[in-house]
Amino acid sequence: MIETFQQALPHGITLSCRATGEAGRPVLLFLHGFPEAAFVWDALLEHFACPEHGGYRCVAPNLRGFERSSAPTEVSAYRAKPLLQDLAALISAITADSPSPGQLAALIAHDWGGALAWGLASSQPGLMRQLVIVNAPHPATFQRELAHSPAQQTASAYMNFLARPDAAALLAENDFARLWPFFTHMAADSGPTAWLDEATRERYRSVWRQGLSGPCAYYAASPLRPPTADDPGAAAVQLPRERVSVKVPTLVIWGLGDTALPEALLDGLDTYVNDLRIERVPGATHWIVHEQPGQVASLLGGFLTPPAQDPHRPA
Repeated sequence: MIETFQQALPHGITLSCRATGEAGRPVLLFLHGFPEAAFVWDALLEHFACPEHGGYRCVAPNLRGFERSSAPTEVSAYRAKPLLQDLAALISAITADSPSPGQLAALIAHDWGGALAWGLASSQPGLMRQLVIVNAPHPATFQRELAHSPAQQTASAYMNFLARPDAAALLAENDFARLWPFFTHMAADSGPTAWLDEATRERYRSVWRQGLSGPCAYYAASPLRPPTADDPGAAAVQLPRERVSVKVPTLVIWGLGDTALPEALLDGLDTYVNDLRIERVPGATHWIVHEQPGQVASLLGGFLTPPAQDPHRPA
């Protein structure tokens, strides 16, 4: 059964979280993206909490600005440094009674959650034993493609819209008419968006009604967006290799029908991640967690170090 709780962090931010699994077990942390919320991970939380699938303690927070988590009004509050501060503090709190205090068994993340996970893995690798990324580009390959690839610039043009000061208000109009296409227009290889039934739509509505300014602020705060005549965007960004290299064992799961994040973003990824496994999934899009939850669970299960083999676990 999924439980919900509010996790207060020492620096004044509170994250609303969903969790399941026995306390005191190794912890898996799941991070969502835009325009989603923690509930999208429910099936995987329950799967990996089961003893036959590892018996983990599984936690999924709503990121800063989403759902009932703290939502500062300043765009600067959504830059990488404060967002990573949230995650480091959350990890400290939720692993305090685990076999490895201060360290996750794995960090699993999609979309914007994945962007944060890449940053955390490169800057604070000791916070996790393994990393799993689901359709979220590494910052260096994303910067390269945004700066130099017309195809990626076109695919990511929506980012400049979401960075506008009026984006949240526009997205909320007419039953969120501008938001549904983020899901329905990405069925390139998988056919109709069958998973987006009315019950699921209502779950999204209930989240979006609580505010979209925070979610949109992620785009306004980030320089990684397509260049325009008035803004160099990613073309002005420099990412020193030592700042973005990842030494944590990493699995990347990539739905090949992702029209916003083409497969070219995987090119050269192995030069930044020294222990890398990539699983390309045909017939899945950016929303692979919804479309193929069984496949995602299988790929995760085949990668995660079983808790019984965890060298940090007490005998």
